[in-house]
Amino acid sequence: MTTSGRSRLVEIANRLIDPVLKAGAVEMQHYEAGVDVEAKADASPVTAADRDAEAILLAALEEIAPDIPVIAEESVSEGRVPKIGRSFFLVDPLDGTKEFINKRGEFTVNVALIEDGAPVLGIVYAPAIGELYATLEPGASFVAHLVPGSAVRRSADCAFRRINVRVPGDRLTAVASRSHKSAETEAFLGRYSIAERRDSGSSLKFCAIARGDADIYPRLAPTMEWDIAAGHAVLVAAGGAVTTPEGAGIRYGKAEAGFRNGHFVAWGAPRPIPARV
Repeated sequence: MTTSGRSRLVEIANRLIDPVLKAGAVEMQHYEAGVDVEAKADASPVTAADRDAEAILLAALEEIAPDIPVIAEESVSEGRVPKIGRSFFLVDPLDGTKEFINKRGEFTVNVALIEDGAPVLGIVYAPAIGELYATLEPGASFVAHLVPGSAVRRSADCAFRRINVRVPGDRLTAVASRSHKSAETEAFLGRYSIAERRDSGSSLKFCAIARGDADIYPRLAPTMEWDIAAGHAVLVAAGGAVTTPEGAGIRYGKAEAGFRNGHFVAWGAPRPIPARV
């Protein structure tokens, strides 16, 4: 990456913090006032919080990087899909809608920048629990702990510290989806020596590995690119990896497949060896 390219990533990441915080504050207003749920064409739930947060993020991205197209979940669901090139943003304004609806707090605002099929920038914000993760510079991930449920809107209120994955021991801590379990996922985890398992919602599972609190997150069930790109970026910059179950890389920009992902596994470092096959 050129020096100018690195500088632009740093600028974009830092300029995005404020609109991401603003989107989270708007979501908290809906969260506290009550949630009206609708069903999209694919029967998945959507709320006014999803749409309001996405509008904030799209306006910010148009100002910050007007030359880069944006693939955003709610816009795509309404048929607005811009043509993409080597660079594009992926936006999930409210990942973990079921957690939001059920008042579990584990929902996130997600923005990622993709270049040549790989996530190079990611921001994940969980406003209800007060955690903000960001790749504020290439190859480095940071977290800021805020007051849970607060309407923080300014990056000046964030004190970031760098995070890194841990080297796992003989037994692993696994994180898995609370709302999207599958027999394939259980079978995959059965190959490893698991000391502890934590079920969680949204892209926070990537962040748990990135900050060194977990070692493995398998997802052998469908996801969309905007669901995982920001968490993927945070994890990779913290020293981890996201691969197919067979160990191949994950690529983004699959417009022909409707931006749908195949199965994947998120790892700390180094990738653990199965205890049994």
